Amino acid sequence: MATAVPKPTISASEWEARQQLAACYRVFDHLGWSELIYNHITLRVPEEENAFLINPFGLLYSEVTASNLVKIDIDGHVLDGSPYPVNRAGFTQHSIFHRHLPDAHCIIHTHTTAGMAVSATQEGLTATNFYAAAFIDRIAYHDFEGVTIRPEEGERLIAHLGARRIMMLRNHGTLVMAKSLPQAFLTQWMLQRACEIQVATGAAGTPVEIPPDVIAVHQRDLSGVQLPAGPGVPDFEAMVRRIDRIDPGWRG
Repeated sequence: MATAVPKPTISASEWEARQQLAACYRVFDHLGWSELIYNHITLRVPEEENAFLINPFGLLYSEVTASNLVKIDIDGHVLDGSPYPVNRAGFTQHSIFHRHLPDAHCIIHTHTTAGMAVSATQEGLTATNFYAAAFIDRIAYHDFEGVTIRPEEGERLIAHLGARRIMMLRNHGTLVMAKSLPQAFLTQWMLQRACEIQVATGAAGTPVEIPPDVIAVHQRDLSGVQLPAGPGVPDFEAMVRRIDRIDPGWRG
């Protein structure tokens, strides 16, 4: 049974972050992006430079709540007295980016079927659909080195990422990082759609490549079709409303 962390020990800003992250886990579960008890979405705790929230290792995404998220430091040490462990393989990878990238407030790692399939191809993501066009020349690639529990891999991960904030872990899955959770969510949603459509296109026939000049125009104009609330905010809020109608228990 999921165990809650006592609310009195949590500040208002941390509680808001906990609710946002718990909602995100439930959204991922609803969309079929969970992987049993594995994979992670991490979020920096507001007003605390080296404190992060992560899912309790052993719980399904559908069991994550605001209270049972685990608060850890940059080295993965539990800060809130949580009875749950943290998946070492998961946070080793996330801590590298949180440590070195001040703008990586939210990091998402998934093993979706479409994401893993595209990551396992020589071509990676190709310019063959509406969503993929947004990511051309904006994705980094890192070759598979086995399960991520060795800190020395971090130097190569950072080097391969460079100035980008989206990474295909070859033969493994995808990584998305952003300045906010809603922005990371929308990026993940678009990347997932791009991968799904690419896989379907390959089964349907010969893919048609989008010309580079069209891609440039597409990327330039994308911001013009967004609502002013901020990147991903209305999209994420819409999904939270859907999750609330299914089970609002994540809020507690």
